[in-house]
Amino acid sequence: MEIAGLVLAAGAGRRYGMPKALVRWQGGLLVERAAETAARAGLTRTLVVVGAEAGRVRAAAPALTCTENGDWASGMGSSLRAGLAALAGTTATAAVVLLVDMPGVTPAAVRRVAALAAPDALAMGGYAGRRSHPVLLGRDHWAGVAAAATGDRGARDYLRAHAGQVRVVEVGDVADDADLDVPADGRGMI
Repeated sequence: MEIAGLVLAAGAGRRYGMPKALVRWQGGLLVERAAETAARAGLTRTLVVVGAEAGRVRAAAPALTCTENGDWASGMGSSLRAGLAALAGTTATAAVVLLVDMPGVTPAAVRRVAALAAPDALAMGGYAGRRSHPVLLGRDHWAGVAAAATGDRGARDYLRAHAGQVRVVEVGDVADDADLDVPADGRGMI
């Protein structure tokens, strides 16, 4: 079974002051860290959705496979749609969605969620009862997720509408879902 990683990294990072894909974190770029997390988790392929400063991101991380979201300014929903559309041309059975600004999501967390992969699967990482990333979307759901993804809500509305089908996998013991919204959040940056 082919499971793809889908890294959403298209935003301008207005509150951060720069695109988060280009933020240096513990010796590398956040976008590289997210893609590496997917690879180390054993996902078959990883696709990175870029938008703001796409050329700079591609130049800074040339080894990554990217697709561009020309509508990135409309929010994360358009990046999710762009990524799922690009993955539709592959043989991937499911996609694990990672956000570029959550460097505490680990390969172990991705592996736990990805273990549930199937065409009809929906799963999320759990943190002591709170649902978060990584998010697993089985291929059967991609069209519905894309139709529901608007603004900065991503898959949230679709997952709520299908709450009875969503499996929550506890990952809080091996991951942290804190996101970097402003530079002060990145105290560990070097």
